[in-house]
Amino acid sequence: MRPLDGITIVTLEHAIAAPFCTRQLADLGARVIKVERPRSGDFARAYDERVRGLASHFVWTNRSKESLTLDLKHAEAPGILARLLDVADVLVQNLAPGAAARLGLSYDALRGQYPRLIVCDISGYGSDGPYRDKKAYDLLIQSESGFLSVTGAPDAPAKAGCSIADISAGMYAYSQILAALLQRGRSGRGCHIEVSMLESMVEWMSYPLYYAFDGASPPPRAGAAHATIYPYGPFPTGDGKTVMLGLQNEREWAVFCTEVLERPDLASDPRYASNALRTAARDELQPLIVSRFAGLSAEQLIARLDAAQIANARVNDMHDVWQHPQLAARQRWTEVATPAGPIPALLPPGKVDAFTPRMDAVPALGQHTDGILGELGWDAAAISRLRQLAAI
Repeated sequence: MRPLDGITIVTLEHAIAAPFCTRQLADLGARVIKVERPRSGDFARAYDERVRGLASHFVWTNRSKESLTLDLKHAEAPGILARLLDVADVLVQNLAPGAAARLGLSYDALRGQYPRLIVCDISGYGSDGPYRDKKAYDLLIQSESGFLSVTGAPDAPAKAGCSIADISAGMYAYSQILAALLQRGRSGRGCHIEVSMLESMVEWMSYPLYYAFDGASPPPRAGAAHATIYPYGPFPTGDGKTVMLGLQNEREWAVFCTEVLERPDLASDPRYASNALRTAARDELQPLIVSRFAGLSAEQLIARLDAAQIANARVNDMHDVWQHPQLAARQRWTEVATPAGPIPALLPPGKVDAFTPRMDAVPALGQHTDGILGELGWDAAAISRLRQLAAI
C-alpha cells in the first residue's frame, strides 16, 4: 500500500511546475487524471524529440498519469468536469492567469458543491497584486526573483541549466497538497492552495537576500565558484580536467595547505587567516593553488583531497551522470514504459522501506479518455458522439 492509494487528482496542467508536482503525487500512489487539449495536448509534448521521439521534459514529469483529452471551452466540457470533480480529492491547475476562474473552476466557485475538494492554483505571480496578469516562464521568474543577479560570471548573468523556478513552485505545491490532505483527514473539509513561482524562488533566494540586508552589497557573480567562501569552486588540473573543491573552516584550510598544497607556511600566514581574508585575497591565492595543481591529474588531486578529507567532486556532464557509480551502486535506476518503448528512470529521491514508489508508464495523448469517460457513466455511443463533436 502506498501513502496516496485511493486519492484522485484531476489536473489541468502544462509545462513543468504543475506536472512536476502531480508526478510526485503519482509516485506516492495517487491516481492522476491529466486533462489535455485534443490533438495537441500539453504543449510540453512538443518541446523536443530527444527521448526516442518524445520530449525530454514530458517523459520526466508525466509518468504514472492517465491522459484524458477534453476541450475545456466546448459546451460539453462542464458536464464532464463536474463528474470528474465528483470523484476527485484534489484539483491542480496552472492555466494562464484567470483562465480557471473563467471556466468556473475557481475555489470559490467549487467549494459549495465540493466541500472536500482541495484546489491548488499554481501561477507566476499569484492571484492579486500588480503582476497578477503577467505571463510567467521559468527564465522570467529567475530574472524577477534576483537569481540572475547572483548567478553567472562577473560580466554576464547566467540562467540555471534546468527549470529551477518551475521546480521550486512544483515542490511547494506538492508539499502543500500533502499537508492539505492531512488537514482534511482531521477537519473533513477541503481548502484552497495558491503557489506562485515568484514567491517560491524568492524563498530559495533568502541567503543572498539576507547577505544584502539593510543595504549591504549583494553577493557578486562568481561563475561556478562560491561568491563568499574561498577556496570553494572549480580548479583546473594538469591533465586538462577540472576538479571542484570546497573548504568550510580554518581547520580544513590548515589541512588543505599542509596535505594537499604541501605548503604548510600558508596555514599560518596572517594574510589568509580567515575566510573573509581569503575571499578578499582570492586573486592572489588562485594562481598559487592552480600552479600546485598543474603537476597533478584530476584523479591524483581527488585522491589527495579524499585522503585529507577535503570535500571535492568531479565536474560531470550528463553522460557521466547516466553512468554515475554511486547511483548504480545504490540501484537508483529503474525502467518506465512510454509510447516509444521502455526508458530508464531515476527512482524518486528518498529511500523508504514502507512502500515501493509507483513507476508506471508515460501516457500517450488521450490514451485513457474512453476508459475514464466509461467510468463516469458515458457509454460507447455517447463517447463516439463526444468525439464527433470534437469535445474530446
